[in-house]
Amino acid sequence: MKSIKPSNSDPERTIIVRRMRSLSTLLDNAIRVPGTSIGLGIDPILGLIPGGGDILGGVLSIYIVFEAFKLGLPRETLITMVSNIALETITGTVPVFGDIFDVAWKANVKNVELLEDYVNSPELGEKADPWFVFLLLGGLLLLIILIAIVGIAVLAFIFNRLSAMF
Repeated sequence: MKSIKPSNSDPERTIIVRRMRSLSTLLDNAIRVPGTSIGLGIDPILGLIPGGGDILGGVLSIYIVFEAFKLGLPRETLITMVSNIALETITGTVPVFGDIFDVAWKANVKNVELLEDYVNSPELGEKADPWFVFLLLGGLLLLIILIAIVGIAVLAFIFNRLSAMF
């Protein structure tokens, strides 16, 4: 991960970025797979829980975007961050492939790298307005809820079909 240039950050900003880096490491890279350079965090492990793990991982990822907004990231960067989370959350619902994708994609690491790039850039850009961020994160949360509802409906359908067989 990148370090923060002191010239573009105050102590509070540095603390927030370090906290987001720690969270992204916990979510995406906490444990190294022995004999490889592959890192696993709790996000892909949560993804193994049918019907709920990817949702929980997506909700935890929203916090990084919220902190990025508080640090003043522009709309375009926040949209990229939310797109990273949405792609990982949607793809994560596909059995097996989604879990492999989750290990490889690492949306939280990508998002913290975007955050660090912004903090380290000489031109900080225009901060996104609160209503935009509210709608953006609200839309992502609705997507995550929709994924949960579809997952529950699929599990209920499968359960009903299996119980009808016996």
